[in-house]
Amino acid sequence: MKNLRFLFLLLLLAGLGSCTKKEELKEGTWRGELALASGRTAPFLFEVKRQDTDSATFILINGEERVELSGVTFHGDTLIVPILAYDAVLRGFVADDRIEGKFIKNYIEDDPGIPFTAVYGVKERFTPALQPTTRKIDGKWDVLFVGESGDTTRNVGIFKSDGNIVSGSILTNSGDLRFLEGAYTGEGVQLSAFGGLSPYYIDLTFTADTLFGGTFHTTRGITELQGTKNDAAALADAYSLAGLKPGYETLSFSLPDLEGNTVSLSDERYKGKVVIVSILGSWCPNCLDEMAFLAPWYEENKERGVEILGISFERKNDEAYARKAISQLRKRYNTGYPILFGGAVGKENVAGALPELDNFSSYPTTLFIDKLGKVRTIHTGFNGPATGLFYEEFIKEFNVLVNNLLGE
Repeated sequence: MKNLRFLFLLLLLAGLGSCTKKEELKEGTWRGELALASGRTAPFLFEVKRQDTDSATFILINGEERVELSGVTFHGDTLIVPILAYDAVLRGFVADDRIEGKFIKNYIEDDPGIPFTAVYGVKERFTPALQPTTRKIDGKWDVLFVGESGDTTRNVGIFKSDGNIVSGSILTNSGDLRFLEGAYTGEGVQLSAFGGLSPYYIDLTFTADTLFGGTFHTTRGITELQGTKNDAAALADAYSLAGLKPGYETLSFSLPDLEGNTVSLSDERYKGKVVIVSILGSWCPNCLDEMAFLAPWYEENKERGVEILGISFERKNDEAYARKAISQLRKRYNTGYPILFGGAVGKENVAGALPELDNFSSYPTTLFIDKLGKVRTIHTGFNGPATGLFYEEFIKEFNVLVNNLLGE
């Protein structure tokens, strides 16, 4: 009888152990999909690197881009992936080499989230077409985003092929769509990206060697695309879109830094120096690209008599929330210059903090101020590393402009 009781106890414990079995979050490449408003999904690739049994690092992969998400935790079958840069999180459950969960934006109260799934061991973003089109998308394109009213916005597409794999980006006057990656289909090209903020999916169909039509899918909706091959494709002059209102030459802002100190251009730190003012937001991918350039540039050039100031407009008009978001931003990029809090995101708040500014339309917007405190040039938007030559040209223009101001 004792032996039977002992055997029963062993079987009971074994049963309890099986009920609390810990799923395994495997290291290596995973393929995820995020739901979009159109019913389509945006595929993305990521790599898992385990730190120990309960923690890991995720690396989002988009073409040449690698976005590291640290602080990932895994308990039982529950996975939590913080996306600190955008105040968001991936939450899911792991079972049988699959993840089922949601992408949740923390800054939205009671956000229902966007469904996502992931499968282990799949290394292809898109299933290769059996008979891919022989037409190539390589080069520059005039790309039109066609709105519901029929209005069009002219942009520039830049793409290149490596076998059946396509990479590139679409540049707008406010920035670019970051690193798009995809593959040829039987009739065109499909591309996607997810860097932690907004998933994108683009489906293009060639109507001729120099023409394509297609759709751009996000979590908000669908936009029609039209493309025409043009090796001379270019955006509007980024230095002509914004300016100062008539009668103004200087800026008069007084805004708090992270320590609560009021900062203005009349402070001793900025007198007699060239000053670069960046209007940004911690939530803005193109602003992050600009900061990735500005932060190390400042460290290399600050002894030359140049200063940088950031003015950040955040998702909430809340100093505690802004302080946390901006602090994380500065830490991420090891930013040595101050970033001030301008208020909540929105043109009306930018106008309140910087009343002299005219035709503000984009984050980031960068102002170049001479040694006398006069605004000399304003640059709208920022096209980052994904844009290749456009990014390199901006860096050259930036250095020439600053060198000229320093030489005055």
